[in-house]
Amino acid sequence: MRAPIGDFDNAVPARDCLDQLTEPVAAAVRAWQGTVPADQLLYVDTDPEIADTAAFVAHHGADLLDASANCVIVAGKRGEETTLAACVVRSATRVDVNGVVRRHLGSRKARFADMETATGRSGMEYGGITPIGLPADWPLLVDATVIDTPWVLIGSGRRRGKLIVPGKAFAELPGAVVLEGLGVA
Repeated sequence: MRAPIGDFDNAVPARDCLDQLTEPVAAAVRAWQGTVPADQLLYVDTDPEIADTAAFVAHHGADLLDASANCVIVAGKRGEETTLAACVVRSATRVDVNGVVRRHLGSRKARFADMETATGRSGMEYGGITPIGLPADWPLLVDATVIDTPWVLIGSGRRRGKLIVPGKAFAELPGAVVLEGLGVA
């Protein structure tokens, strides 16, 4: 089937290609519940060499910048306690780590988690982390503009492949909190 966004001719329901996903993402797709039907979670095969946003958009078209999102892992620290959280913002923005994230987590300091922590704790590949399949006890902070986007292109858990998901689905993920101003220009 043709994807609802982008120039992808071969989009398939993610549940039909679980072997292309990391185990945490595949498990989340298998257990999918909510108002968005599971068959609307689409998988498109993509080149892992162009997985990063700038290269991906340069190859597949600038219009995808407004329809794609990034999921980044942050670490908030207060005293000796560190809280890992995921943040989902549109690709044309950056995460307000020292403002919105720090305040929401009640942290004295917040920073992007190092690659080893982000990949090791999520079970996903760097450059492909997605909010679908993250540990359920992690806060999932989602910028409100992502929810308002009809279809969102995001990582699949691996550098190879992307998921295309209705924006409203992100509000229904475990631990999701929708925040205004999480993504800043």
